[in-house]
Amino acid sequence: MADLIRSRAFYRDGLGFETPNNEENPEIVFFDNGGTKLELFQREELAADIGGDSPPTTSDPAAAFNGITLAYNAKTKEEVDAIFAKIESIGGTIAKAPELVFWGGYSGYFRDPDGYYWEVAYADDWKFDANDMLIIEQSG
Repeated sequence: MADLIRSRAFYRDGLGFETPNNEENPEIVFFDNGGTKLELFQREELAADIGGDSPPTTSDPAAAFNGITLAYNAKTKEEVDAIFAKIESIGGTIAKAPELVFWGGYSGYFRDPDGYYWEVAYADDWKFDANDMLIIEQSG
């Protein structure tokens, strides 16, 4: 139960995610997010993107990398920096500080209190719909 309360505080109080579950000892917590996407990417490439010369591996259970990251798609570079400015103070760990990246955007990675990797990213040409869903346009 303490882990659930800690994680809820990380997302609700730290990152500002809205939740209807504000009871003292919740059994489950739902977050109301404006938009969500699921992306598939090669595990080795994702690990390299997170760790550069020393990517995360599965050999260390405390830092295990299962090939999945969650994404926070920001609307400005400043929003990315603002998230990273508070990650450690709310219980997260910075895995890769934000930087300009090969695909033309700006991103970094952190681990939440449960060890899940998150990418916080921004690109100048991104557009969002009325529900804050990142619009992905097909090419070719």
